[in-house]
Amino acid sequence: MTTQPAPAPLLIACALGIEHLALRMSDRSGAGGPVTVLRTGMGPRAAERSVTRVLGDPVLSRAAVLATGFCAGLAPGMHPGDLVVAEETRDPLGTVPCVGTELLVKELARTLPGRTVHTGPLTGSDHVVRGHDERSELRATGAIAVDMESAATLVSAVRTGARPVAAVRVVVDAPEHELVRIGTVRGGISAFRVLRSVLPTFFEWHRNVLLPRR
Repeated sequence: MTTQPAPAPLLIACALGIEHLALRMSDRSGAGGPVTVLRTGMGPRAAERSVTRVLGDPVLSRAAVLATGFCAGLAPGMHPGDLVVAEETRDPLGTVPCVGTELLVKELARTLPGRTVHTGPLTGSDHVVRGHDERSELRATGAIAVDMESAATLVSAVRTGARPVAAVRVVVDAPEHELVRIGTVRGGISAFRVLRSVLPTFFEWHRNVLLPRR
């Protein structure tokens, strides 16, 4: 009798307590293997340190890694609660291609019907991006959204070993809906509810890109 290998783990990384809370409130019954939700702390350096440390544990050495949480949209027409599926992440440390983008888009459309899903490059920043000029500069590079941790998370993940990686973010701040403007609370609540609903999509991604096929 052939012994099936143990399912490889899934590491889901986010930065903020509110993001971690949203993911903890989600239903994990559909997981196809061990799942760890890591709160890295805010900023690229914190993400790099946390992800490198956790993946150094032999239990998680083969884990697929998915970065998630909130982001700032760069493209006109984006709204709080929209989803961003990265085709790649970019920052000064390097560009990392994402795996299974089409699957994530398909599953998000099924899990969250009516929500707009954007795909494209997700860029990293070492600070909170604000204002039209800074958004325009980042948008000119081809990026559609920005956050502080996704790029550092994926760079750190692939440096520690070959593994599938991806990034899915929820827009909380957009060109026409900046956090400093009226409506911030409503937009934040919308983004929180969306983030709380995405775990089934992550589990489906995990099963398809990493687990052994029968």
